[in-house]
Amino acid sequence: MPAHRTAKNRQAALQRVARPGHVRNAPSARRAESLTEQAYRVIEEQIVTLRLKPGDVLSEQFLCVSTKFGRTPIREALQRLSREGLITILPRKGVLVSDINPRSQLLLLEVDQAAKHNNDIAFMRLDRELNALVIAAAHNDYAARSMKLLQSLSRRFWYMHYREAADLPLCARLHANQARAIAKGDAEAAERASDKLMDYVESFTRATVLV
Repeated sequence: MPAHRTAKNRQAALQRVARPGHVRNAPSARRAESLTEQAYRVIEEQIVTLRLKPGDVLSEQFLCVSTKFGRTPIREALQRLSREGLITILPRKGVLVSDINPRSQLLLLEVDQAAKHNNDIAFMRLDRELNALVIAAAHNDYAARSMKLLQSLSRRFWYMHYREAADLPLCARLHANQARAIAKGDAEAAERASDKLMDYVESFTRATVLV
């Protein structure tokens, strides 16, 4: 068969598979997902860093205006934040930012048995990225779902109390030791590093009760 005819046949096959409707819909789906994720990140960070304080009652309209996102991304982001325990959705009343409780944080740690420059925001963001990498490296969907529910609550508790009770350089070293062990594929070292990190986080949490 002539080369030009073979090329035409390939092109015709590709056109049949990539129907116009599919091409048009894919980018819009990606955009919608991206906006929801962006809205979630903005609101989650505002809650974790206490710009939206425990006990604040918010509305979808207020969040749309303050974050510049539309109602659909805001609503979907709020559903996720509700599942993670950072907010409570009050039917016909608005959204309540959940309270911070040291005892609840200790319970979260039990479930989880699973700095130099004091740049708190950078540390918090890097911690979030590291946690996401560790969750992905586990290749365990059930563990991933459980961990994602705990992350934001734990990070907000840390941000609330780190100035009075945290040792940022030590915390950074413990995280780094854990990351190196995982990167090397050394399961025993990763387990020891994780235990040390959890011991530190528990002692930090208990210290906030005494402050």
